[in-house]
Amino acid sequence: MLKLENVSFSANENGKKSIIKNINYTFLDNKNYCITGANGCGKSTLAKIIMGVFPITSGKIVFNNVDITNLSITERANLGIGFAFQNPVKFKGLTARDLLDIASGTPLNTTEACDKLASVGLCAREYLDRELDSTLSGGELKRIEIASVLARKCSLNIFDEPEAGIDIWSFNKLVNIFNKTRSQKCTNIIISHQEKLLASADEIILISDGTICDSGTPQVLMPKLTNMGTCTKLREAL
Repeated sequence: MLKLENVSFSANENGKKSIIKNINYTFLDNKNYCITGANGCGKSTLAKIIMGVFPITSGKIVFNNVDITNLSITERANLGIGFAFQNPVKFKGLTARDLLDIASGTPLNTTEACDKLASVGLCAREYLDRELDSTLSGGELKRIEIASVLARKCSLNIFDEPEAGIDIWSFNKLVNIFNKTRSQKCTNIIISHQEKLLASADEIILISDGTICDSGTPQVLMPKLTNMGTCTKLREAL
């Protein structure tokens, strides 16, 4: 369980600016949550706060009854929190196989590594020995990063716009991935605008101007979001 208690964050950019404002929320175990909202509302900032990329200005963060407010990224990762960035990092000289081995904490055999890549829609043997550099497209890097997060088998995964660079046919794979990890006692927090991902969540959280303005099941929230124009219109993907 993850609890955010009065969490706020301010950035010093051309003067102090309040980004996240007094957020209180409890993420329950074994559920898929989608956080959505307009660009610049604070969605990705909130994800990075949970991971420890940004230190909060005030408040408290508790994960599985442990106060992680002042813990580093590494310490949070060691407690079982995984993170997939909106823009995956490139690692010159590091291969996809290397990344999966590091993520899993032990060398994977070829079959195991291939299974990880296949689960995100990649023709595995073509990618195992590819370097994580500019020769890969953004979508390819994104899938490899998601595979590495899955290899860690964390109890909490955070995905910042996992659909970025992913073709429409792969949306079903993403939904299947999130549902599968949830069934394996994992909570997923997904930052997204995409209707298919929002509709598949157990709960949607709507952020506006740095605070939670609404939350609820897709059945309750989707009509509101559609009327507000928050969701990207991908009717062909539904």
